[in-house]
Amino acid sequence: DSFDILGDGVKELLVGRDDGVLEVYSFESADDPVLRYDHALSESIASIQGGCVGKDGYDEILTATYSGWLTGLTTEPVHREGGSGEELKLSQEMQNKISSLRNELEHLQMKVHQEREKYQQSSQSSTALSSVPAFSVNEKFTLNKDDASYSLILEVQTAIDNVLVQSDVPIDLLDVDKNSAVVSFSSCDSE
Repeated sequence: DSFDILGDGVKELLVGRDDGVLEVYSFESADDPVLRYDHALSESIASIQGGCVGKDGYDEILTATYSGWLTGLTTEPVHREGGSGEELKLSQEMQNKISSLRNELEHLQMKVHQEREKYQQSSQSSTALSSVPAFSVNEKFTLNKDDASYSLILEVQTAIDNVLVQSDVPIDLLDVDKNSAVVSFSSCDSE
């Protein structure tokens, strides 16, 4: 998207990437765009938009991620400076917002607890059936021309415990910054 998030009268370029990186580029001259801000999310960004959403006078960048999470980055200051020994007082609007969020959180926790109990009861009955849940997998296998390697990116809406890669030819696995996996190699019986 393009949006004037810096408030300088010139639109900035808002970029959401597959690896979860959000970037804001500004155009200060006729040269290349300049990276002004970046933020890393935990999953790929499916959509990005700039605008005024939460509070008048404060612009925001909204992103939607692969699993459906909405993330907002705002220009509204969240910290206020106070002198030594001076207590920060929250406005009534902020107190109401915090109270509303706490109530919503308690309601969701009760709902989760009830559903867990319901599941426990149904799974212990003699007529219970077990099924493997179907997951939508977001996968990408791309060639990186710089080092002649391929990147395999897998995203699922649940934790990935194991990934098995099997190849008929020898392969080298390269480590990347965002990788937290433990790699183990085993030889495969050709038959």
